[in-house]
Amino acid sequence: MHRSAVVLGLLAVLSVGCASSPPRLKGAQVTLASHADARVGTYVSSPWGFSTSSYWIEGPTGLILVDTQFLPSAAEEFVTWAEAVTGKKAELAIVLHANPDKFNGTDVLRKRGIRVVTSEQVRAAIPAIHEKRTRAFGARYAPDYPTALPLPDSFGSQTAELSAGGVTVKAHVLGAGCSEAHVVVEFDGHVFPGDLVANDAHSWLEMGRTEAWLERLEELKALHPKWVHPGRGPSGDAGLLAGERQYLERVIAEVAAEHPQGPFTDVAAQHIRSRIEAAYPGLRFPVFLNIGLPAEWERQARVAAP
Repeated sequence: MHRSAVVLGLLAVLSVGCASSPPRLKGAQVTLASHADARVGTYVSSPWGFSTSSYWIEGPTGLILVDTQFLPSAAEEFVTWAEAVTGKKAELAIVLHANPDKFNGTDVLRKRGIRVVTSEQVRAAIPAIHEKRTRAFGARYAPDYPTALPLPDSFGSQTAELSAGGVTVKAHVLGAGCSEAHVVVEFDGHVFPGDLVANDAHSWLEMGRTEAWLERLEELKALHPKWVHPGRGPSGDAGLLAGERQYLERVIAEVAAEHPQGPFTDVAAQHIRSRIEAAYPGLRFPVFLNIGLPAEWERQARVAAP
C-alpha cells in the first residue's frame, strides 16, 4: 500500500479515536519515522498512561513491536495505529523489563495473533510486580487495567536474535537497573533500552539499583548506537546515555550529601528533592522521586552500615 494512502487512513483512525475516547485518554501521539528512518515508528500514550513510549520496527512483510503499553486500551490503539500507517501486520512484540507499562498489554496483543516474548529473567519477575502494581493501580484504572496476569512467553535466558516480518533484531539480556532484569533491543544502529533511559522525565528509581544501572549504561554505550529510543521521552542520539548517567550520578550525590543513616526522613526528602528539581527544572513526573529517593537512601545507608 502506498504510504500516503496509509497516512490518510491513519488520520481517519485518529479522528474516530479522539471522538470516542474518554477525555483522560486523549493526547496519545504517533511519530511515523524516527530520525529519518521510516522503518522505526513511535506510539506515545496519553499522560493518563504516563506518556509511555512503545515502538514498531517495520520489516518487508510485517512488524516487530517493542513493549506493550500500560493500559490495555493504549495497547489496542498502539497496534491499530502501527498497522494502519504501515499497512502491515504486527507479528512479534518484545517486553523489555518487568514494569506494567512494558507488559500490561500482553494479552491484548496475543488476542490479535501477535506473539509476545521476553527473557526468562524478566518473565520470572513479572508475577510479583503485577500483583504489587495491581494493588496500587487496579482500582484507579478499572476497568482499563489487566486483572489476569499478563505473562509473555520466554525466548530464553541468553542474548538472542529474534525474527519476524522479514526483519531480525538482537535482544540483549542484561542484569539489574531500573528493574531486576532487562532486555535491550538492538536494530541497525537503533537501541531500545526501555526505562534504563529517560528523556525529559525523571527516572524510575524504585529498585534502588543505581550502581548496577550505571553498569547497564556502559553496556549500552558499548553497542555504539546511533539512535536511542527511551521508555519515556523523545528519541535521540547516544548523548541520551550520557545524560542518563549524569542524572543518576547527581541523584546519588544529592542523597549522599545528607549522609544517609537510619530511616529516610521528611526533612532529608525535602532537601534532596528540592536540589534535584532545581538541577533539572521542567522534567516531567517528579512524583517518581517520592518512591526513588527512599530506595536510594536505603541503598546508601545499607552500604555505609558497619
